[in-house]
Amino acid sequence: MDILIVEDEAEIAQLIQLYLEKEGFNCRHCRDGLTAVQVFQETQPDLIILDLMLPGLDGLEVCARIRQKPGNKDPYILMLTAKGEEIDRIIGLSTGADDYMVKPFSPRELVARVRALLRRTLREGGRSRTYQTQHFTIDVDQRNAQRHLEGQSTDPLDLTTLEFDLLTTFMSYPGRVWNRTQLIEKLWGSDFYGDERVVDTHIARLRKKIEPDPSNPTFVKTVIGVGYKFEDMAEA
Repeated sequence: MDILIVEDEAEIAQLIQLYLEKEGFNCRHCRDGLTAVQVFQETQPDLIILDLMLPGLDGLEVCARIRQKPGNKDPYILMLTAKGEEIDRIIGLSTGADDYMVKPFSPRELVARVRALLRRTLREGGRSRTYQTQHFTIDVDQRNAQRHLEGQSTDPLDLTTLEFDLLTTFMSYPGRVWNRTQLIEKLWGSDFYGDERVVDTHIARLRKKIEPDPSNPTFVKTVIGVGYKFEDMAEA
């Protein structure tokens, strides 16, 4: 697995690279946001460790540009920030980061977070799986999601890797109620050490992409005091 480390503090970058390479990962390092976007396009890494505060383009802008690049690999993004306020975390995740860590952090915990994200890439394999409901079709093997429009036409959904996996989880068990802990176990694995409320942020992002009115969701519904469930009639 290839990892791009985007960090302008040399000591932190070297420490991260040391621990990851000990675990067998291939690492590249760059110090500024503009170079990060260029290196991403050239190397197509599986995961990016991205500092929030960078010279030139900051981490939020880098994250947004990577997510907006058509035809490229959709990498996992783990954002690093020295700011612990909740607003920074929410902004980072809304821009497209899959997880975050606040400095200072344990290098061993960072490795565990990286493994938890990448394990989701390896967990599903083998047979092709397609899930279809009245308004959506997901081809898990091809990593393709479509929204059904009137008539026979479809509209491709532009989902991040985590949003795709979240919708797949919901569509594979329609009507099932998932709490935060269950969704974290399903999507991140047992090595997740972050804030469970990260689930709420990813749900909000998914709703913006699939719901006619995200403030009054039709498909991904909140079950008050419990969690979330997906409702959409299956195709006959």
